[in-house]
Amino acid sequence: MPTAQEQVEREVSKVIVITGAGDGLGRALARRFARDGETVILLGRTLSKVEAVAQELGEPHFAVACDVGNPDSVRAAFAAIAQRHPRIDVLINNAAIYEPFTLAEVRDEQIAASLATNVAGPIHCAREALPLLRGGGHIINVTSESVPLKMPMLWLYAGGKAGLELMSDMWARELEPEGVRVTVVQAGMMMDETKTGSSWPMDVAIRFAKENAKVGLNLRERGISHYNSVTDVFRAVLDMPADLHIGSVALSARKR
Repeated sequence: MPTAQEQVEREVSKVIVITGAGDGLGRALARRFARDGETVILLGRTLSKVEAVAQELGEPHFAVACDVGNPDSVRAAFAAIAQRHPRIDVLINNAAIYEPFTLAEVRDEQIAASLATNVAGPIHCAREALPLLRGGGHIINVTSESVPLKMPMLWLYAGGKAGLELMSDMWARELEPEGVRVTVVQAGMMMDETKTGSSWPMDVAIRFAKENAKVGLNLRERGISHYNSVTDVFRAVLDMPADLHIGSVALSARKR
């Protein structure tokens, strides 16, 4: 049973900005927080995808086109947000590119895209959101279990997420005087009913599985959690009392 103070805090709607909100975890978070009575702003590179989710949710939720790897696109997105909400409560940096390859075969455009989205993207978004977050806001950066697992062929993705974890820790210290909390949620394998398989070429997916098996990571034996289950963790992080802070949460799926 929540205390009277907790009930009052939950009754005040939070304004939550989610990147990569057109599908996957981002979409599940948008649906969850909208259901909880929060106001959700959905950012995505493909406007039609985030608009579809925003239309599903209805007012007061809305979508904004935003390529997190493009600083001009991020500036424009947060300028548009500020026109409607001079203050936001939460930024969830969820957008990411997840693609396996070896060092010998990685292409220039793959390097640039991964670094732009997975590393520069959260920086661009946090920087532009900061004026709207000061005095009680919260940044949540989504990372991956591939950081501690060191999964073969995911070195660039995991390396970017490891860098984001380090930056998050340092941001937390830097932004504490401004009243902004920073939390990392390190997630494991996730999916929902709309995800029917990998978008990678079949030969790449097979090679990825084989290379992981060589180091003892049998992908068929690893658990997969539902996106909706993972949203409970984000809810708990945001509901932490003001005198508590969670620097990082590490999640791993259970095989059932």
